[in-house]
Amino acid sequence: MMQPNGDTKTTTNPDNKVWQQRKEQAIARGQGNAAPVYISHAKNAELWDVEGNRYIDFGAGIAVCNTGHSHPKVVAAVEEQLARFSHTCVMVTPYSVAVELAEKLNRLVPGDTPKKSLFVTTGAEAVENSVKIARAYTRRRGVIAFHGGFHGRTLMAMGLTGKITPYKTDFGPFPGDIHHAPFPVDYHSFSLETSLQALDRLFTADMAPTDVAAIIVEPVQGEGGFYPAPKEFMVALRQICDEHGIVLIADEIQTGFGRTGKFFACEHTGIEPDLMTLAKGIAGGFPLSAVVGKQHIMDAPLPGGLGGTYGGSPMGCAAALAVIDVMEQEQLIARANRIGDLFGERLRVLQERYPAYIGEIRADHGAMIAMELVSNGDPGQPNPELAHSLVTQGYEHGLVLLSCGVRGNVVRFLPPLTIGEDLISEGLDILSNLMQKLCG
Repeated sequence: MMQPNGDTKTTTNPDNKVWQQRKEQAIARGQGNAAPVYISHAKNAELWDVEGNRYIDFGAGIAVCNTGHSHPKVVAAVEEQLARFSHTCVMVTPYSVAVELAEKLNRLVPGDTPKKSLFVTTGAEAVENSVKIARAYTRRRGVIAFHGGFHGRTLMAMGLTGKITPYKTDFGPFPGDIHHAPFPVDYHSFSLETSLQALDRLFTADMAPTDVAAIIVEPVQGEGGFYPAPKEFMVALRQICDEHGIVLIADEIQTGFGRTGKFFACEHTGIEPDLMTLAKGIAGGFPLSAVVGKQHIMDAPLPGGLGGTYGGSPMGCAAALAVIDVMEQEQLIARANRIGDLFGERLRVLQERYPAYIGEIRADHGAMIAMELVSNGDPGQPNPELAHSLVTQGYEHGLVLLSCGVRGNVVRFLPPLTIGEDLISEGLDILSNLMQKLCG
């Protein structure tokens, strides 16, 4: 590993190894970490660890820092808010930044129906509350989610998640009245027709549509492998929900705030969800999440039925307002599409070079990009070992990569939307060199 100035690294203490040892003694094993790399400071799309090693960040804290690390306008907004106060509880003595943010989100989400917002703290909390709101509105119990979907790590959210390892292992039983249907993925021979037929069978064999409160879906699956929902699928779900009085929840926790080349991924499909769950990119790294939805549905729970002590943190709301301003001023949605084009060009060259190992490149939804790794060019032979090696050795060569997929064989790329093209090129050069090293 080289220092930023090109000098060979000298050992200092406490170094990454020491911090990892201390972490393993102090923090629960279940809260693992992808690499023993302890960050000292970060700027835009670069990280530096406690040993002075530099990393190009193709993960953005799992699509959180869409405006880059420590964007000056986000930092300034939080500092100004912190100087005023850090917490009063929005349910006790509220504050203007929460109202301003709700007004802005209500205008930004798709559709002309009047909207309202709810602020909580984490993505899973937003998902849990969206189900509560749907049940209060419909007076029904059932919820339908999809294979490969990821909705969080709390008990209800885990029940909705369509991936077992590591999220659901040893944690059951899960809440009842949750059902899963296949998600359409052409690359794995799950067609749109197959998925809709399975949903119809679910309605006849497992739960009548009149007992279903909500259908929850990611417009682009995140942990499941970065598979976009076909527009026709989202339109069909909207029609099914309208026909049966079911609430359609779009989980935009990973896809929101410009990540897919639209402010929200649902805009690619032209549908208006009833409820949307938002988190990750909303506040530039500050803990904040939201449910935004149609006013008449959002108002179904009684006063006091929704909320949380830390929900709608004033620092988080101030940061989110700054994030939205930065996105508009710096035209980051257009930038996301440019990033997708740059990655797509380079990754498809790699695919041509290594067709036996790279099964599919998904780079048509802005800066939410994936490379699915296989053996012998066969979609039915996933290659999680190669994905693991790329991620592990990426850190060793100064590149932050993330994996995902039900079978663990997808490398995903989630760079900050503010990343420079020089860093994209440098990072993809590292990836190309790693592929040559590992695949010949």
